[in-house]
Amino acid sequence: MDKEAFLKTIDQIKRSRTVLMDEIGKVIVGQTDVLRQMLASVFGRGHCLLVGVPGLAKTAMVKALSRLLALTFKRIQFTPDLMPSDITGTNILEEDSAGRREFKFVQGPLFAHIILADEINRAPPKTQAALLEAMQERTVTVGKQTYELPRPFFVIATQNPIEQEGTYPLPEAQLDRFMFNIQVSYPSLSEEEQILTATTGGDAPELRPVLTGRDLLTIQSAVEKVAVSQYLIGYAARLVRATRPKEPEAPDFVKRMVEWGAGPRAGQYLVLGAKAMAAMDGRVNASISDVRAVAVPVLRHRLATNFQAQAEGIDSVEVVKKLLTVVAEPNVPKYEA
Repeated sequence: MDKEAFLKTIDQIKRSRTVLMDEIGKVIVGQTDVLRQMLASVFGRGHCLLVGVPGLAKTAMVKALSRLLALTFKRIQFTPDLMPSDITGTNILEEDSAGRREFKFVQGPLFAHIILADEINRAPPKTQAALLEAMQERTVTVGKQTYELPRPFFVIATQNPIEQEGTYPLPEAQLDRFMFNIQVSYPSLSEEEQILTATTGGDAPELRPVLTGRDLLTIQSAVEKVAVSQYLIGYAARLVRATRPKEPEAPDFVKRMVEWGAGPRAGQYLVLGAKAMAAMDGRVNASISDVRAVAVPVLRHRLATNFQAQAEGIDSVEVVKKLLTVVAEPNVPKYEA
């Protein structure tokens, strides 16, 4: 991608973000930060986990986004009896007209561009683990054969944080595959009034596709080419390392309250998330403020607090917010024209 094509694509990303947000706003009231983080995840070639109590339109947001992208979409309702082959597909024995028998692979719902893993923590660990290869390598292995998944491919999962009966907590390896852990909060009073008016008064607006699969692949490629300085890389690395209680540079409150911290993938997603945020604003350079904007959704599920923190009512989000105040931003020299 040459410079002119790159600049044109960055401009397209900004316009696409505006159109997508406006279109989703026809069916989703509020949740601007959630939608922006979802788009950053999609543009950054990542997956995201939406966490919130029932009735906050988590599933509706994903469905609305899928209608705006001219891509194949599959919703998988995760349940305790869901088996790995139910989502990946399986080999079946077929007999042709000549009487010869052979195994044929029948694709599961995972073979789509957009996967909505609804209530992902309701399926047992072996079924959750069936997503690991798909989310990381974009492939599915059944028997001795490995199959490529469609490109682009991303998983948006939902999870209810308050109901624990009949659920299976996601293991750390699974959580680490998600670029963002996005908390979906309650609407404000005015937003709730708009929701009640819009959802009880008639037909919902029809959404039309805004981006094709080819458009999205071009956008994802351009996002990866957004420039970042060595100062930004250093800040992201220091921020991640500060979450690890055994590192000498970790603050005292981390050593006291954190059981284990984030791994290198957190730093990768801080940089990619910052690039996506910059591109959505039409900028060709990511800034420190972009890293700070994605720090909470990137890090909140990658560090575990200990009993001391729980006794004091401190969760991982509070730890990350405090880190943002104590990890010094780089002193970038200013050059006069």
